Amino acid sequence: MPPVRIAPSILSADFSKLGEEVRAIDAAGADWIHVDVMDNHFVPNLTIGPMVVKALRPHSQKPFDVHLMVQPADALVEAFAEAGADILSVHPESGPHLHRTLMRIRALGKQAGVVLNPATPLSALDHVMDLIDLVLVMSVNPGFGGQSFIESALPKIEAIRKRIDASGKSIELEVDGGVDAGNAGRLAAAGATMLVAGTASFRGGPDRYAANIAALKAA
Repeated sequence: MPPVRIAPSILSADFSKLGEEVRAIDAAGADWIHVDVMDNHFVPNLTIGPMVVKALRPHSQKPFDVHLMVQPADALVEAFAEAGADILSVHPESGPHLHRTLMRIRALGKQAGVVLNPATPLSALDHVMDLIDLVLVMSVNPGFGGQSFIESALPKIEAIRKRIDASGKSIELEVDGGVDAGNAGRLAAAGATMLVAGTASFRGGPDRYAANIAALKAA
């Protein structure tokens, strides 16, 4: 299993200087830049739209990993793709037709992901494994940063790892929610390949970013 990689969530960055923050976290060793899009409808909280992603795109060459916590997702997929997203992940519940949404993302030349909330069963993946490049396991209920890790995510990650391995496909297994240096090692051991870390990456300001990411990768 390759070393786990880190996708810092800019939800925890200083929004008054997002461009600088993206450049700093990129230089600090981020593998991807994770963008949490919330609509205050599908999830509580309201974050950023395609215009912000477009404005941030020149600040990093790293993949932009855009998590769409919006309902319906289809109406925004094209806008975020045009703004510079590389990966677009959607929730089965954001519907109405997951298969069609994933087909649309791929038709736009982007990687497609499916997000599983804590209560979303693995069966949501049953008929779309051939369309996805990523499975994102939420280890908190989506909507806010800084929440505590839900332990029941670990066996879920292990089960998804077995499913990915059995498929023979190269699919990223990403985990988001309460990720820190204290549990990063367990998540990697369970089969995660990419960890979304907001608070743990951005804690302490730019002078700490490299050490924060190194600690996550070394855990």
